[in-house]
Amino acid sequence: MTELLFRDDPYLTEATAKVLAHTQEGGVVLDRTLFYATAGGQPGDSGRLTWDRRSLPIATAVKAEGDKIALVPSEPVALPPVGAIVVQNLDWSRRHRLMRMHTALHLLSVIIPLPVTGGAIAEERSRLDFDMPEAPEDRDTLQEHLNLLVDRDLPVTDEWITDDALRANPGLVKTMSAMPPLGSGHVRLVRIGQGRDQVDLQPCGGTHVARTGEIGRLRLGKVENKGRQNRRVYLHLDS
Repeated sequence: MTELLFRDDPYLTEATAKVLAHTQEGGVVLDRTLFYATAGGQPGDSGRLTWDRRSLPIATAVKAEGDKIALVPSEPVALPPVGAIVVQNLDWSRRHRLMRMHTALHLLSVIIPLPVTGGAIAEERSRLDFDMPEAPEDRDTLQEHLNLLVDRDLPVTDEWITDDALRANPGLVKTMSAMPPLGSGHVRLVRIGQGRDQVDLQPCGGTHVARTGEIGRLRLGKVENKGRQNRRVYLHLDS
């Protein structure tokens, strides 16, 4: 199992690791990784590995067999040998925008308190799909409420509960399409706000900013009709 450094500290941008294996597809498996693997609508991280005065650009990271993460090179160049010690460098600018976006989508699910049917995170524009019969009538008001949550600079924290605790509290799950992965015995929850200021609590394995004020200004984009009761709401970072 790959140690998930991004889970303990999403702001960590450099770390050493040992190469455990190469995948048949040409990926590199490390014993510990800064790189988030594509999951839950969030794309995998990019960056670079260096060793022995050599360098390997990483395009993304994906889940591999046995709870491991494989780093996918962006160029067909030589891989670091198994057993080598490498230095991981994250593309921090890209990661940070994804962290801001992912946290912003949690806030979007707060101001539109309807079941979520899908979603996708990107650097410039992200989206959530809602089980929503009609498009929202006053997007300006929704956008204002969204940015008010940002301006409150609420803390974003995580905690763990057991699989059984989640099964006993199905209301924590906002997504209709799939339950969070169960079977490991525990599930990560992401909380926005504390005590009476709490605005959101839901299962999530992604990376997030430490406080909502770090997100910056948000702009609601277009709303698309994706079915009889499905509306796709786009969200933009304004800076």
